[in-house]
Amino acid sequence: MTNFISVQLKKAAEVDLAKPLCKFIQQSYPGGDAQAEHCRAAEELGKLRKSALGRPLDKHESALETLLRYYDQLCSIEPKFPFSENQVCVTFTWKDAFDKGSLFGGSAKLALASLGYEKTCVLFNCGALASQIAAEQNLDNDEGLKAAAKHYQFASGAFQHIKDTVLSALNREPTVDISPDTVGTLSLIMLAQAQEVFFLKATRDKMKDGIIAKLANQAADYYGDAYKQCQYKDTLPKEVFPVLAAKHCIMQANAEYHQSILAKQQKKFGEEIGRLQHAADLVKTVASRYDEYINVKDLVDKINRALTAAKKDNDFIYHDRVPDLKDLESIGKASLVKSTPVVVPLSQKFTDLFEKMVPLQVQQSVSVYNQRKADLVNRSIAQMREATNLANGVLASLNLPAAIEDVSGDTVPQSILTKSKSVIEQGGIQTVDQLIKDLPELLQRNKEILDESLRLLDEEEATDNDLRTKFKERWQRTPSNDLYKPLRAEGANFHNILSKAVQADGQVRERYQAHRDTIALLCKPESELNAAIPSANPAKTLQGSEVVNVLRTLLANLDEVKKEREQLENDLKSVNFDMTSKFLTALAQDGAINEEAISVTELDRIYGSYTQKVQESLKKQEELLKNIQNAHQDFSKMKQSNNESNLREEVLKNLAVANDNFVELVGNLKEGTKFYNELTEILLKFQNKCSDIVFARKTERDELLKDLQQSIAREPSAPSIPLPTYQTTSAGGSKPAASSAPTPAPRTMVGTKPQPPARPPPPVISAASSSSSTSAPSGTAPAPAAAPATAPAPGASAPAASTAPSQAQGPPYPTYPGYPGYCQMPMPMGYNPYMYGQYNLPYAPSPVYQNPGQAPYPTPQQPGYLFPQQPYYPQQ
Repeated sequence: MTNFISVQLKKAAEVDLAKPLCKFIQQSYPGGDAQAEHCRAAEELGKLRKSALGRPLDKHESALETLLRYYDQLCSIEPKFPFSENQVCVTFTWKDAFDKGSLFGGSAKLALASLGYEKTCVLFNCGALASQIAAEQNLDNDEGLKAAAKHYQFASGAFQHIKDTVLSALNREPTVDISPDTVGTLSLIMLAQAQEVFFLKATRDKMKDGIIAKLANQAADYYGDAYKQCQYKDTLPKEVFPVLAAKHCIMQANAEYHQSILAKQQKKFGEEIGRLQHAADLVKTVASRYDEYINVKDLVDKINRALTAAKKDNDFIYHDRVPDLKDLESIGKASLVKSTPVVVPLSQKFTDLFEKMVPLQVQQSVSVYNQRKADLVNRSIAQMREATNLANGVLASLNLPAAIEDVSGDTVPQSILTKSKSVIEQGGIQTVDQLIKDLPELLQRNKEILDESLRLLDEEEATDNDLRTKFKERWQRTPSNDLYKPLRAEGANFHNILSKAVQADGQVRERYQAHRDTIALLCKPESELNAAIPSANPAKTLQGSEVVNVLRTLLANLDEVKKEREQLENDLKSVNFDMTSKFLTALAQDGAINEEAISVTELDRIYGSYTQKVQESLKKQEELLKNIQNAHQDFSKMKQSNNESNLREEVLKNLAVANDNFVELVGNLKEGTKFYNELTEILLKFQNKCSDIVFARKTERDELLKDLQQSIAREPSAPSIPLPTYQTTSAGGSKPAASSAPTPAPRTMVGTKPQPPARPPPPVISAASSSSSTSAPSGTAPAPAAAPATAPAPGASAPAASTAPSQAQGPPYPTYPGYPGYCQMPMPMGYNPYMYGQYNLPYAPSPVYQNPGQAPYPTPQQPGYLFPQQPYYPQQ
C-alpha cells in the first residue's frame, strides 16, 4: 500500500564556471596571492558543479550533501559576482524534469544567463533527490520512518521556497516543472507523504486509535488538496493523479477504520458499522479504479473482517441503529508536519570557497569611495598647481628674480642659468618633440580598440534583429538593443573622453608652437644664451638698497611656500586607507551600506588636516604676491629706465616664461601619455567585456535556434486540405447526407480528357445469384441498368465540376476480364484466388473504400470466370 511519489531530477547542460569567474577576478582584483587564491576557488566551484550535476546521482545522503553544498556555494557567491547578461555572463541550460520530449523535438529546456535560475533548478534537484531518498527508506523501523519524514518535509520546504521566489529570480516565464503551480502542488504532495509516514509510525507504535484517525484524516486532507490543485492542469506526470486519488481514499478509509474502533470502545456499535461501511466503500473504489497503481488487498480484508464481525454482533446482540454517512460526526485532524524552511547554509559540511572575497556591494562601495577620494585629492592638487602657476606668471611679468640679479647688465642672471640648466637636464626641446610625436599613435590605438568593441556589438545586434524579424514572437530573449544599452553608454563615454583628449592635445601643440623658439634658446650653452640677451647699463645704484633686500626676502618666502606645496602634494598622494573593513562592518550590522555618509565622514577625518594646509598655503601666497607687487613698484621707481634696459628686461621675462611653459608642457605631455596608456588597459577590458557578452549571446542564439527547430518539428503539419467540390456536392447540386463512415481518398478526374466508351450491361447471372443479390442490405445502390443511356458518347468531354458524381469513382473503364483495356484491381493482402474460387467466398471490401451511395461489391462469384468479379461502379 505504501506507494510513495518521488520527483524526477532536472538535467543540466555542462557549463564552464571557472573561466568567466577567473576573468572577472583578474579584471577586478590586483594581481598577487589574493587573486591567485580566488582563481583557485573558482576552479573548485567548477569541479563542485560537475560532481553535483554532471553525473547521475545515487539515491543516497552523500549525493544530496553534494547538491546542498553546491547550492550553498551559489548563495555565497551571489553577492560577490555580478551575474548578468552584460557583466559575468554565464548561460545555464536546464531541461524540464517532466517533459519526455518527442522523437524529433527533444525535451523542453530553458537557457538563461541568471544565477537565480541556476539556484532555483539546483534547489529543485535537492527537493527531488530528497523525495527519492525518502521513497527508498525502510519503513519497518524507526530510523527509516524518521529519515523519510525528514526528507519529505525538506522536499516540501524546497518546493515551497521555489514557489515563492521563482518569478522574481527569473524575471520571465519558467518551464512547467518549476512554475509556481507545479512546485506548489509538489510541496503539498511531499507534506502529505510526510504526514502519512507519521501515520505509519503511529500505527506501528500502537498509539490510541483516536490519534491515529486524526493523523490519517489530515493526510487524506493533504492528498485531496494536492489532487484538486493538479486535477485540471497538465503539469505533472499522468500517473501521479490516480496515486493521489487513491491515497486520499486510503487515508480516509484508515481514518474511518480507526475511528470505528474508537466508536466500538465507546459502545457506539451503529456508528462503528457506519464508519466501516464507508471505509469498505472507499477501499472498494480504490481496488476497482486504481488497482494497477496501489494494492489495497490487505486493507480490504482487514476492513471487511471488521465489518462482518461488527454486523454479526449488532444483529445478534446490540441491535443498534446504523446512522447514515451524513449523520456521522466528523473526524478531527492532527498535523505533525510542516515544510522545512530553506535557511542557508543547508549543508552541515559547507565551507565558503570565496570567504576572503568581499561582497559585490562592498566592492561597489569601495569603488565609489576611491572615486570620491581621487576627486578630493585631485581638486586639492589642482588648486595648489594653479596657485604655483599664478605665482610663476606674476614673477615672470615682473622679471623677478632676474631684475634684482642683473647687476652687470652684460651677463646672464643666475636664475636664468639655473632654469636653462634644468631644461637641458630634462632633455630640452627634443623631449617635448618626442612626447608630442607619440600622442597621435596612442590616440589611434585607443580609437581602434573602441571601434572594434562597438563593431562586435553592432554585428551581433544586427543578427539578433534579423532573427527577431524572421521568427517574431517565437524569438523570446532579451533584445540586444536593450541589453547593450549600458555598454553603449560606456562606449559613448569613452568617445567623449577621447574627443576631449584630442582637444587638449591641440591646445598643448598651440602652446608649444608659441613658446618653442624661447624654449630652444634656453637649451643653448651659456655663451650663446648671453649673446642672445641684449646688454644694458648696470643699475649699480640699486644694489644693497632696502627695496632690493625686501624683494629678495619676499621671493625667498615664496620659494619656501612652493617647496611646502610640493611636499603637501606628495603627502596627499601617499595617504592610503582601506575602507573594506568599514563597509563590511556596516553591512554586517545594518544589512546595507550607506556609502555616502560613511565615505564623507572618513574623508573628512583623513584629509581634513591636509585640506586646511592647502587653504593656508593659498592664503599665504596671496599675501606674499601682494607684497612683492608693492615692493616691485618701489623698485621700478628707483630703477633708471632706457630702451636697452627695457629690451633686456623683456628678453629675460620671456626666458623665465619659457621655462615655466617648458615645465608645464612636459608635465602635461607626460600626463597625456600616461592617460592614453591607462585608457588602453581600460578599453581592452571593455573590449573583453563586449567580446564575452557577444560570445555568450551567440551561444544563446544557437541554443535558441536549435530549440525553435525542435519545436517546429514537434508542431502538427499544415491543416488538412479542403475536400474537392465533387466530394461535397451531388450531381443535382444538393449536399449529400452526412455519414459517419470515413471518406475514401479522392481520385483525380481530369476534365479535359475524353471519357472511354460506355460500360456494357453486366452479364446475366443465375437465379440463385439474383436471389442472393436481392438480399443485399437496404441502403445500397441498385444495379445501374440504365447506365449506357446516361454514359457519354465516345470522345465526349467529361462533365463539368457541378455535375460531378457525389462519390469517388473507380477507373473510367470496364473492369471485368475479357474486355479490352481490362485492368485488374489490386487484390487485398494475403489473397488467394484459387482458394477464393474454390470455396466461392465473397470479396469483403475494407470499410475505407465503401461509402454510402456507392454500389456494393457483388457477393456471389460470377459464373464462367476463373477470377472473382471486380467491384461494379455505376455511371452517374
